[in-house]
Formats: sequence, structure tokens, C-alpha cells
Amino acid sequence: MADEKMDKSWEKARKMLDKGNASGCLELLREIDGPGEHATTLRLAGEATWANAKEKNSNAEYRRAASLLRDSVKKAPRNKGNNSTYNELLNEMQDKGIKETNLPRLINDGTPTIAGLGALVGAIFVALLILKAATYTPPTDLPTEAKMRLTWTDASGVYNDETITISLNPEAAPVHTENLHLHAVAGEYDDSPFHRVIDDFMIQGGDFERQDGTGGYAAKWFGYCNGEAMDSSTDCSSETLYTMPDEADNGLLHTPCTISMAKTSPPNTGGSQFFLIPEDSNPSHLDGVHTVFGEITDGCEFVTSISEVATGGQQGSTPVDPVTLVSVTTNGGEDIPWWYFW
Repeated sequence: MADEKMDKSWEKARKMLDKGNASGCLELLREIDGPGEHATTLRLAGEATWANAKEKNSNAEYRRAASLLRDSVKKAPRNKGNNSTYNELLNEMQDKGIKETNLPRLINDGTPTIAGLGALVGAIFVALLILKAATYTPPTDLPTEAKMRLTWTDASGVYNDETITISLNPEAAPVHTENLHLHAVAGEYDDSPFHRVIDDFMIQGGDFERQDGTGGYAAKWFGYCNGEAMDSSTDCSSETLYTMPDEADNGLLHTPCTISMAKTSPPNTGGSQFFLIPEDSNPSHLDGVHTVFGEITDGCEFVTSISEVATGGQQGSTPVDPVTLVSVTTNGGEDIPWWYFW
């Protein structure tokens, strides 16, 4: 059972939430119950994230809230309040047409699904192959492949809807691979634009926050706040300032048909934005500065086609017609620990 100090902290968190301070509520909950051992913590965190979802009109935040409330029900299945809140959120998500998850369920009411059985067999096989000590331990098995569905109107005026396949390199760039995976699972990238396109150079997207190249942040706390190393996430004033450590010296180069992380000039400032290099580009001046973390193995011709679309805007690099990242999926696991979501 929770002690008196925890009860008082929950009461304080509830008051903060009732006053509209969802962010403050989440910060307090992180401090008192970081591992999320108590159902009450999960419920309050879910409600606070739900409030953020309404404010931002963010599908990803709705999914995060659902994940937290779902876990609160698992920890206290007989608690009517937890069940009622979770069902209320699901009803709202259904009305808005928001799916609870972007990936097929592996387990449904305690029973493995077909996808779950396949994933279990695959996980056992992979585990036997990769059992070894490591200094970097991600929250899930890191993916080795990502698929991006893109839509655009090409230079000839033809509308396209295609998918590219990217071979990720978790050994050379584990942080960047994990970051892409977490954003993909959370649905952050869904229906976000490629806001910057430069022929013979690259196409850039991933700004799920502001859609224009000025936003986006790391999917979880990687030890950096706006490029500055810090001991704890509590030292960073906002999760929107979370960034990643560079892995630019991993030996991977900016050759045609690769994916690399966008960032500002200072080191360790990558967040969510990335760029894809077309077939006719070889920007070697970026080697050792930006982090390459994968190679386009299928569909690079689509990236080349996008790089040739008509552009305008103040910088001359904004597509005239929308270039949209419809979705990103990976072959990594779905079961991400709840505390990475809030």
C-alpha cells in the first residue's frame, strides 16, 4: 500500500491537474513514482496526458494517455474509477477516429494473437542470437528496418502514394535508431510534412510539433537538454527541449540513399527531424557532423522524385504541393515502458 507521503503527493498532483497544470502534475508524478509502480500514478499521468492531448489536438498524446490508463487498469482491474476513465478516453478517441495503437496487438485480454505468437517466436530466436553484454540498453529490441509511406505530386503533376524501406543500423547508431522507433510507435510522424526539399541534396521532414522545421524533440530523455548534457530530465525545463547525443563518428557516410539526423549547428541537438538523401546526391561535407543511421534499400527513386518537386517560400525550399509522411512503422517491439511516454 502507498504511504501517507505518497497519498499527499497524489492529492497535490490532482489539485494541479484540476487547476489546468497538467505539465506540473506530470513532473510531480515523475518525482514521486518514476517506475510507475502504483495504479494511481498511472491514472493521474494518463489524465494529465489526456489534458495535453486535448490542448494540442495530438493523436500521439491521446495514444500515450490510453497507454497509461490501460496500465492503470491492469494494475488495479477492480478499481471502477480507473476503468471508467479509460473507457471514457477510448470513447473520445473513437469519436475522433484515433486508433489506440499503430501496430497489431500481440496480446488481447491475456490471449496471444496470431501476430503475438509470431512475434514471440521471433523474439526468442533473436534473443538467442544477440545475447551479449552492452553498455547501452534500449527499452525494447531495437529495430533493423523502417518503412515510410509517402505521398506527393511529382514534377509532372502526377500524384504518388508509395512506400520506402530503410535498413536501420542499431549497432552504429543505437540512440538514433531507438529515437526513430519510439516516435514511430507513438504515431508522432503520422501525416507530418516534408517541409524542406532541395534538389540534388536532400528532403527533410519529421517536425511533428510545428510542421515547419522549427520544432520537434527527442522521443525520450537521452541525457541532453537543447544540446547541453544534464544529469536528470528534471533539470530540463521542458520535454520539448529533449535532444540526443550525436553519433556522427560511427563510420557511416552521407552516400546516396541514406537517412541522417537533422539538427542545429551546435552538437547534440538532434530531436525528431531527419533527412533522406536522393540517388543523385553525395553531401560528404556532412560526414562526421550529422549522424547517418540507415540506408534506403527499396524506393530510393521515390526520394529522388520528391527532391525534384516544385518549391517556393522564403528559402525556396518549401514544396509547392504537399509532400506528406503518412506513416512510419518499424520491426521493433511495441511494448515500450510507460515512463518513456510522459
